[in-house]
Amino acid sequence: MIGIYRRLKERGVLGLNARNGQYIMPANERRYYRLVDNKIICKQRLIEANVAVPALLGEINSQYEAGHLKNRLEGLSEFVIKPASGSGGDGILVITGQRDRHWLGGGGKLLDLGDIQYHVAGILAGMYSLGGQVDSAMIEALIHTSPAMREIAPEGVPDIRIILYRGVPVMAMTRLPTRRSGGKANLHQGAIGAGINLVTGKTLSAVMNSSIVTVHPDTGQNVVGFSIPEWSDLLTIATRCYDAVPLGYLGVDLVIDRDHGPLVLEMNARPGLAIQIANNEGIGHRLAAIDNQDQAESRPPDARLALGLELAEANCQR
Repeated sequence: MIGIYRRLKERGVLGLNARNGQYIMPANERRYYRLVDNKIICKQRLIEANVAVPALLGEINSQYEAGHLKNRLEGLSEFVIKPASGSGGDGILVITGQRDRHWLGGGGKLLDLGDIQYHVAGILAGMYSLGGQVDSAMIEALIHTSPAMREIAPEGVPDIRIILYRGVPVMAMTRLPTRRSGGKANLHQGAIGAGINLVTGKTLSAVMNSSIVTVHPDTGQNVVGFSIPEWSDLLTIATRCYDAVPLGYLGVDLVIDRDHGPLVLEMNARPGLAIQIANNEGIGHRLAAIDNQDQAESRPPDARLALGLELAEANCQR
C-alpha cells in the first residue's frame, strides 16, 4: 500500500484531502463561493465581464411566480429550466420544441404546463439545491451543439472543463454524453471523460466508468486524437473567468454552440479529480509549478494563459 501511494505521489496524483487542504481552502475565499454556487449570480458576473454565456430568458423566485409560469413561457418553443443552486446536472429540464399545446421534453416526452409548473415547484422547494435550501429556477436558452463536436458526441450536450489555478489554466477534459448517461455530460452516470492536451487541443486518452476507452460506445467513433474546435478561444474565455470570479482553484465548464460559438455554462469552486484519470496524469506537478511562479494571479489574462501553455508544454517533456 505504501508503494502504491508513493508511485501515485511521484506521478503528481492529487487526492481529495490534498486538493481541499492544500489548494481549495487556501486559494478560495469563502465570500466568493456564492458567485459560483448560484448560477444566476454567476451568469450576471460573467456578463458584466463580457464573457459569453447562454442567454438568461427568465427566473422564477417564488411559488406565486411559478403559478403564473404560462406568461413567462409565452412564445418560447425551446428552452432549459435549471435550479440556480443545483449540482451534478440534477433538476435540469430540457425543452426542445412544441407539439400542439404540449412541449417536447427529453426522449420526446410530451409535457403540459402543469408538468413544467410541478418541476419548477420542486426546484423552488430545494429538491435539487446544495444542502436542500430554498432555491430559484432559471430559464435559459437551449444549447445547439456545434456540428464539429457532434462527430464524437452524437447525443446530448458535450462540454469542456478547464481547471484554473491562481488564474492559470492547468488541465482540461471534454465530457461526452452517452446513452448510458442519459444524454448527460456526467461521468458518474456513464459519460466519457477525455483528457485534452492544453497546447494542441487534441484529446489524449479517455475513460468511461473507470475503464480506459478509445471509441464512443454508441457509434464506434474514435474519441482519442480528436481536435477540439475553437480551442484557442475556449482557453482564452476560461482564463478570463478568473477576472470575473477570483477563486484561486476553479473549474470552468464550457460548451460550443452552433450559432454562438464557445459559451461558459457554469463554474465550480470544488471541481472533481476525475480529470486526472481522463488525462492519465496527476495534476499535482502542474499546480506546484504555478506556485513556483511569482504572483501568477496578478498577471493579465493573456499572460496567465501564456504561462499555462508554457508550463503544460514543459510538463509534457518531463
